[in-house]
Amino acid sequence: MAISARGLTLTLGSAEAPVEILKGIDLDIEKGEVVALLGPSGSGKSSLMAVLSGLERSSGGSLTVAGQDFTSLNEDGLAAARRGRIGIVLQAFHLLPTMTATENVATPMELAGAKDASLRAEAELTAVGLGHRTGHYPTQLSGGEQQRVAIARATAPRPTLIFADEPTGNLDASTGEEIVELLFNRRAETGATLLIITHDALLAEKCERVLTMADGVIASDRKTGVNAQAEAAE
Repeated sequence: MAISARGLTLTLGSAEAPVEILKGIDLDIEKGEVVALLGPSGSGKSSLMAVLSGLERSSGGSLTVAGQDFTSLNEDGLAAARRGRIGIVLQAFHLLPTMTATENVATPMELAGAKDASLRAEAELTAVGLGHRTGHYPTQLSGGEQQRVAIARATAPRPTLIFADEPTGNLDASTGEEIVELLFNRRAETGATLLIITHDALLAEKCERVLTMADGVIASDRKTGVNAQAEAAE
């Protein structure tokens, strides 16, 4: 399994006024699976992704991600566990404005000790169609181009897991479709497991499996027609 969670909880706030965000999540995601996570605002989607990706520590339960026991790790341990194993694509891009596209992609790899980080960054930017924009800064790039840089940054280290939180949320419909296709293609080429948080039901149906959250729990878990077509082809 790429992800295995049992009784996963997340409680925020003070001891006097605790707020339960995740209320006992049981979840298994297989290696290479493409999963969509749906649910209304406040249902716990982003919080679940934060815990599964190691950006937030759970309050209780057990969690194994990419072979690592996340529940036994502190914040530094989670950061080390993410490095090279987990790629994250966010709605707001989160590119460093003072760095070029190449530097934005290369810097995380350099921090992880990769000696060929710049070459790998340029190759990944070329793969996402930005070989001609490697020296440009985020302010010189369109929204779609910035998200391509973010995807390159997430996939360049060849992580086994990719998390995408509303990756098309700040893009127009046409550009959003291009980004989704690109994200799926890069995932297919690397064989990574992909978890996408989205409000878009059509995007969810392009995934193999759809999880729906409500009030801090997984309310439904179903396979899609994409999965059925793949099984039929086999």
